[in-house]
Amino acid sequence: MANKIGWEGVFPAVTTQFRPNYDLDLDATAKVLDGLIRDGVSGLIVCGTVGENTSLSRSEKVAVMETAKSVARGRVPVIAGIAEFTTQFASEVAKEAARVGVDGVMVMPALVYSSKPHETAAHFRGVAKATDLPVMVYNNPPIYKNDVTPDILASLADCETIVCFKDSSGDTRRFIDTKNMVGDRFVLFAGLDDVVVESVMLGAAGWISGMSNAFPQEGETLFRLAKAGRYEEARALYEWFMPLLHLDARPDLVQCIKLCEHIMGRGSALTRPPRLPLEGQDRAHVEDVMAKALENRPKLPDVGLRPAA
Repeated sequence: MANKIGWEGVFPAVTTQFRPNYDLDLDATAKVLDGLIRDGVSGLIVCGTVGENTSLSRSEKVAVMETAKSVARGRVPVIAGIAEFTTQFASEVAKEAARVGVDGVMVMPALVYSSKPHETAAHFRGVAKATDLPVMVYNNPPIYKNDVTPDILASLADCETIVCFKDSSGDTRRFIDTKNMVGDRFVLFAGLDDVVVESVMLGAAGWISGMSNAFPQEGETLFRLAKAGRYEEARALYEWFMPLLHLDARPDLVQCIKLCEHIMGRGSALTRPPRLPLEGQDRAHVEDVMAKALENRPKLPDVGLRPAA
């Protein structure tokens, strides 16, 4: 079943846009989504970490899913993030995602509770049983404190709807460990921006990217160069990109990515509290990184990138 998913390439973890009073701005979110598709990304992740899932109400999450489905119009797959406190809540959102008609769901561990390994596995198993949609297991232990190790993932191999694994641990050895345990049972996705080339070399078929919100063509080009084994060209682009990609590994990654997106004229920097705007040295650092990147923005090698109409 894993080979039937057909997901590969760069899927930006799309930002959710808000009005100055923090109300959800679906029109602005739709504009962000359409801009990414037009710039040639391979797919979209909505309501992920960067999409501020945990800052959205249930109805707002559904509204963002519906907007993404409407904007995509089948041009690229749309995956909806699921980040809930309990397995029951996560299962209910998965059913809503299926009703909306998105192409798959990206499920995070149950939030707040630090689960034991068998509880972590049971959560994903429970959500997978609640939907016929393809499920991507999302591992981000630095942020969510629960680690989906290769052992835990391998224990889920009998769940037919679990087809993909996104790893944001930064430990690329896990791609090899997973393949050694279960072969090609799961499609592997890189989840941390600043180890993407290494992840692709070790078998990642896709990349859930934060910084591709601001630089979608650079992100897709970097991924395709690595996928094609064009490592000298990839390394040159990676060296330019790396200071930006490091921003994806910070606790305030959402504010960093949204500020970069704002500087590029692609969206607003506004985040919902408790995420507050970057100030002082933090903001100055991001602005400096962006200024240097734009001053030295490279001409991209041809990788057959054909932006969508």
